[in-house]
Amino acid sequence: MQLFDMLEQKIKAHQPKIVFPEGIDARVLGAAVRLKKDGLVTPVVIGPRVQIEETAAANGIDVTGLDTIDPASYAGIDELVASFVERRKGKATEEQARAVILKDVNTFGTMLVHTGQAEGLVSGAMHATGDTVRPALQIIKMQEGYKKTSGVFIMVRDDEQYVFADCAINIAPDANDLAENAIASAKTAKTFGIDPKVALLSFSTKGSAKSPETERVVEATRIAKERAPELAIDGELQFDAAFVPSVAKSKAPESDVAGQANVFIFPSLEAGNIGYKIAQRLGGFEAIGPILQGLNKPVNDLSRGCNEEDVYKLAIITAAQAVEERQA
Repeated sequence: MQLFDMLEQKIKAHQPKIVFPEGIDARVLGAAVRLKKDGLVTPVVIGPRVQIEETAAANGIDVTGLDTIDPASYAGIDELVASFVERRKGKATEEQARAVILKDVNTFGTMLVHTGQAEGLVSGAMHATGDTVRPALQIIKMQEGYKKTSGVFIMVRDDEQYVFADCAINIAPDANDLAENAIASAKTAKTFGIDPKVALLSFSTKGSAKSPETERVVEATRIAKERAPELAIDGELQFDAAFVPSVAKSKAPESDVAGQANVFIFPSLEAGNIGYKIAQRLGGFEAIGPILQGLNKPVNDLSRGCNEEDVYKLAIITAAQAVEERQA
């Protein structure tokens, strides 16, 4: 079954509420209308109704029946302010909380998720990654056992599906960060119907080279195996050893991951970012994400160069994460 066919089946019975803070963007609005029409997601679109309707009219989008919220006239603003002050634990006064919630649509949307009025959020079509991630880290925060969020891409080509991480967030992860990323990425893989076999990548395979960089990956592998002994995790592995069975047989014959890996943990952000873009542009893979991992509730970030289909698909992924959290 294709990835999105599987995800649509997973979410259709639940239709979780997903917040779209950028309701005045035509790409976001078009995707929200489609998601509602297809019975996949219950979209909650943020923005002044007049502006939303103007955007819809200019782009031939019918927003009849679409749930929209204008922060400036939202009846539950006092509840959001009180919850924000409590969550920030003395880092914001009531006046400051009200100002940021009313001014910043991402903070407003994140507060709807935090207070249980929605189950996930998709933003980034009009905002930088930091504008989406920052409120999530401040308000929704990390799950127990995780210290940092990480950004993964699901790489899809025909019936092939792989997870690449971290390609979006952490510039120079240490061994603990890499181990945490490996465990989180395995969980993400399972959400999308992938039986995870996790390779921690390096320019060395099983000690073929020695350096602080390779030793960091070796240590990360040790930590990950200790924390999650039930998972198939191995490293350090070069990509060819992780992916190609014949190379694995030569370089890492005793590994239960080498030659069959489908979750790839890159040793740095530059490696991950370059790697997924090579697969996307030269290999013809569709790169879906970045999907943020380790948060208490799903928040995902779009590229500002996204199209309507990107918004639609990332919302389906966010909804799948929400259903997974609901059933956990």
